[in-house]
Amino acid sequence: MEEKKQSMLQLLMKETSFSKKAIENVVSLIEEGNTVPFIARYRKELTGSLDEVQIRTIVERWTYINNLENRKEEVIRLIQEQDKLTEELQQSIVKATKLQEVEDLYRPYKQKRRTRATVAKEKGLEPLATWLFTFPAQGNVEEVAAQYLSEEKEVQTVEDALQGAKDIIAEWISDDPEMRKLIRQLTFKEGRLVSTSKDVEKDEKAVYEMYYEYEEQVGKIVPHRILALNRGEKEGIVKVALTTPVDKIHAIINKKYIKSTHSPVTPYVEDAVVDSYKRLIEPSIEREIRKELSEKAEDQAIHIFSENLRNLLLQPPLKGRIVLGVDPAFRTGCKLAVVDDTGKVLHISVIYPTPPKNEIEKGTQIVKGLIKEFGIEVIAVGNGTASRETEQFIANVIKEVDKEVYYLIVNEAGASVYSASPLGREEFPELQVEERSAISIARRLQDPLAELVKIDPKSVGVGQYQHDVTQTKLNDSLTFVVETVVNQVGVNVNTASSSLLQYVSGLSKSVANNIVKKREEEGKFVNRGQLKKIPRLGAKTYEQCIGFLRVIDGEDPLDQTGIHPESYKETKKLLKRVGATPEQIGSPELSEKLKQINIDEIATELEIGVPTLRDIIDALIRPLRDPRDEVPTPLLKKDVLQLEDLQTGMELQGTIRNVVDFGAFVDIGVKQDGLVHISKLTNRFVKHPMEVVSVGDVVTVWVDSVDMKKQRVALTMLKPENQM
Repeated sequence: MEEKKQSMLQLLMKETSFSKKAIENVVSLIEEGNTVPFIARYRKELTGSLDEVQIRTIVERWTYINNLENRKEEVIRLIQEQDKLTEELQQSIVKATKLQEVEDLYRPYKQKRRTRATVAKEKGLEPLATWLFTFPAQGNVEEVAAQYLSEEKEVQTVEDALQGAKDIIAEWISDDPEMRKLIRQLTFKEGRLVSTSKDVEKDEKAVYEMYYEYEEQVGKIVPHRILALNRGEKEGIVKVALTTPVDKIHAIINKKYIKSTHSPVTPYVEDAVVDSYKRLIEPSIEREIRKELSEKAEDQAIHIFSENLRNLLLQPPLKGRIVLGVDPAFRTGCKLAVVDDTGKVLHISVIYPTPPKNEIEKGTQIVKGLIKEFGIEVIAVGNGTASRETEQFIANVIKEVDKEVYYLIVNEAGASVYSASPLGREEFPELQVEERSAISIARRLQDPLAELVKIDPKSVGVGQYQHDVTQTKLNDSLTFVVETVVNQVGVNVNTASSSLLQYVSGLSKSVANNIVKKREEEGKFVNRGQLKKIPRLGAKTYEQCIGFLRVIDGEDPLDQTGIHPESYKETKKLLKRVGATPEQIGSPELSEKLKQINIDEIATELEIGVPTLRDIIDALIRPLRDPRDEVPTPLLKKDVLQLEDLQTGMELQGTIRNVVDFGAFVDIGVKQDGLVHISKLTNRFVKHPMEVVSVGDVVTVWVDSVDMKKQRVALTMLKPENQM
């Protein structure tokens, strides 16, 4: 068992740049029931300060390698049971580093369904195939084949006998793992993916127009095109096929298997080669390559979605502002929700400033009255149906108000999902769906993270082809992102919803509900220790979650920090060492004192690791640090911009809303987000837009072109005089 573990460690070390010690420790910590966020934050000495993504990479690769080793053992056992395991074959299986290699090696020994070759073997034609494969210099092929004729075995003619022998040879060639590997590599290098139109009428909006007649080299096709082709094929709009360098492949097979060009059997074996490739190898390799391309494209799409989600969740909260949320609509009216600086709902109403009612004056008076009554400073307008008309209305109202009020268009993707969900109904049982949406829109501006965790991550509107990828893989990746962000930011245990708490390290949905229930029954928590009494929150769960749960204004000032209670003893020693008390946490005096100490010396004295000590010092200097505070705040607006107002070369400020393989979509204040193509992001070469921009970035752009017919805006981040 230990030998197997060492072999797995060596393979993982070869694949990654991580040390053996770090990998061993991560694996051990995970096996002990520790979570990724806990390991990343509180076990840095053991991991060499690996972050969450690196730790997850180790866990995922370890799982894959473990499955690989288990499959190797199983394949060796299955071949051994057939008494066909040679030393050379066993070594090849042991050395394999991919599941595909193991399956290729096992292929000749796998119990197959009845094939043409197995039928031929049952008819006693294998000796004939073996004879053909020896390439005798002389002999009459038909006379030899005639010896295998049999009424009983239904081998009626010489042609039947030779066809059966060729079927057996074709399967032998197809089962050659080395040959399959060579053909797979050549196909990947020189094959082309070709699509042609199948049923254009189904493509009403010409979404797949570029794929009606399209081809590209397999090794160069970009991920988003793979997913587009897959979707077009699935919808029956295009046909997709893989074209291969057939002559080159035949030449490779012939070189290995045609031992003589002068033997009387050569034409028969050459027939078997052509048949083996066309009937057995080519379809199989095409499936494998398309599956591999799709998996890589899926991984890329999931990666983009995950990074966009991470940046969206890390958008800075608009702290201390009273917000008016507006859910626009035509016939049913615009729903209004006033929310105070803690997210508490103060007022709900509806106005009808849009068609068909056009009650602009009445709506104006209501909004002005709310601004005055509640001291509203910011208005959040959803970007759904009627948002353009509602934005114009709100901009006009602001001009009539004698105080500074701004508005912002908020991406309401997923708001309706939350509003109609059991969670939305539970939170606001007396309200209509649209009224809940208005609250959600306002809260998204106040604290994007706290509000967005209530929504299925797939519904937040920052994905690319998210419906075309494996949903379990997508869910796992997005859940990991949400967990990582929630734990990096930390959670106020006295204000957090159950939706937010369940993403905290170690907490399940039921435990999160129990925390909220306890808080509602007994009032605010005053120290972290009280959480030990929560039903189903045991010692291990407490260890995993408690460092990420903050008690603000509690009995112990350390409870408001990211310092884990397991380090309180050392933290208090440190404070005593510099002549300070816990009450001075966050003060300039303590900060100055801590900056003077010798880190290595104090770490040795306190018997803790340097990374842990650095984290403790950082928490003492900035106890309420929020990583979101370092991100640019959203652009607030006072006036509306129309698509018709845009002119080529116009300079604008915008916010990145979505990043995809081919560019970035930017909110510039008109209804449609503009697209900055990857070639217009920067003068230097970039492989992916994420090298330049992220969701939430505030950027300067210039209008490149406006297509009024298609309602599209092309933008550039290259200053006009710098464009090449």
